[in-house]
Amino acid sequence: MTYVLSIDQGTTSSRAILFDKTLTPIAVAQEEFPQIFPQSGWVEHNPEDLWASTAGTSRSAIERASIDAREIVSIGITNQRETTVVWNRNTGRPVYNAIVWQDRRTAEYCRALQEVGHADMVSDRTGLLLDPYFSATKLKWILDNTDGARDAAARGELLFGTVDCYLIWKLTGGKVHATDATNAARTMLYDIRKGRWSRTICDLMDIPMAMLPQVKDCAADFGLCRSDLFGRAIPIRGVAGDQQAATLGQACFEPGMMKSTYGTGCFALLNTGDVAVTSTNKLLTTIAYQLDGKPTYALEGSIFIAGAVVQWLRDGLKMIREASDTQPLAERADPSQSVMMVPAFTGLGAPYWNPDCRGAIFGLTRNTGPEEIARAALESVGFQTRDLLEAMRADWPSEKANQVLRVDGGMSASDWTIQFLADIIGAPVDRPKILETTALGVAWLAGMQVDALPGQEEFATQWALDRQFTPGLSPDIRSQKYASWQRAVHAAMAF
Repeated sequence: MTYVLSIDQGTTSSRAILFDKTLTPIAVAQEEFPQIFPQSGWVEHNPEDLWASTAGTSRSAIERASIDAREIVSIGITNQRETTVVWNRNTGRPVYNAIVWQDRRTAEYCRALQEVGHADMVSDRTGLLLDPYFSATKLKWILDNTDGARDAAARGELLFGTVDCYLIWKLTGGKVHATDATNAARTMLYDIRKGRWSRTICDLMDIPMAMLPQVKDCAADFGLCRSDLFGRAIPIRGVAGDQQAATLGQACFEPGMMKSTYGTGCFALLNTGDVAVTSTNKLLTTIAYQLDGKPTYALEGSIFIAGAVVQWLRDGLKMIREASDTQPLAERADPSQSVMMVPAFTGLGAPYWNPDCRGAIFGLTRNTGPEEIARAALESVGFQTRDLLEAMRADWPSEKANQVLRVDGGMSASDWTIQFLADIIGAPVDRPKILETTALGVAWLAGMQVDALPGQEEFATQWALDRQFTPGLSPDIRSQKYASWQRAVHAAMAF
């Protein structure tokens, strides 16, 4: 038998999934790790937790599958994007905690760069907005605020990487310092049109270019993992950031195809082919995937809080015991109440990009209870997705645009949530049989690169529909609900 090990290092947990040669998952292991909140708006991870949970779940998945490591032909890695790690190339020790993509500590610095006129230059090169979401300003903060880091970086002793890069370095025993084009494109240091690191931006932020990893295709040679980890030196041949990996797993290979992934946050990507479309609606221009040296571009909308709002109901408010409890609560909610939740716990992402906004709930009455709050939490995901799709349609009003949205991720398992999504966007929503499309995408990359799995066209034909959700709301009610959401967002931003 032939197997591919897919490593999925996420924001709240690490998972490992073994896929067989039919791309059927045969074993899964998952482990949560601590979230660190040093101050309001700051989010960190201990890089050692990321590594330990990755190695541990990989071993567990192999054990659960009861297979020999010699049957694993390749490893694929997908990861939380933008999260920033800096470590010593000699000792391997991180110099500071990983600063997570949700972290907003560099908002003031981003505003300062905007005020002196650097926003257009950064956007032209990277396709991104000057926002603390991305890696560059996090890296600068670590260098500026960690004792000895600047001097060590100047001596060439420190390395920078997104989480994929850090894991590759650990898996290969420090032999490979590399990333792929999709992760590089999220650092705010990479010129997505020229396909290289931007010296101009590095100089602007005083970032030594010697810290930066080599950038490769999504399917490429990322080295061999240490033989002592899993029993043999398995090649690493596929890497992509989580949202791009989901785009691949959803087989969104044609321009106009759209997918939206519901994990901790929500991220929608629209394939725009070989054209890097410049957004006029505060969406991001990014690389969807890069194969054989050729980038395929996408418009992306990023929502910071999706599944995390359900975590907050569970861990913050103690309102539910399990994430799945939200659906029966929402089903029992009073339909006469119009409660709106804006889950801007770490600011608002696209298309607002307001790092200072914070969460709010509107429309509370004496009769409002857990049912109405749970419904508002789930509905907020649909409303935010519509914000993104409205912006995409304005940026790329192409006849190629597909009106069907493909969804995946943990929240997409909720029929109630996805039905509301179809209702509020007024378009069909397709849910695939395999919801773990992020892990599937890099499994395909890794297996395809070693000729163990089919090519792009055959892989696309294997995509299988679980269920299509069609809109059931009348246009008038849909418009009324969306108008209420927009009022709530603007009120939250005003506060």
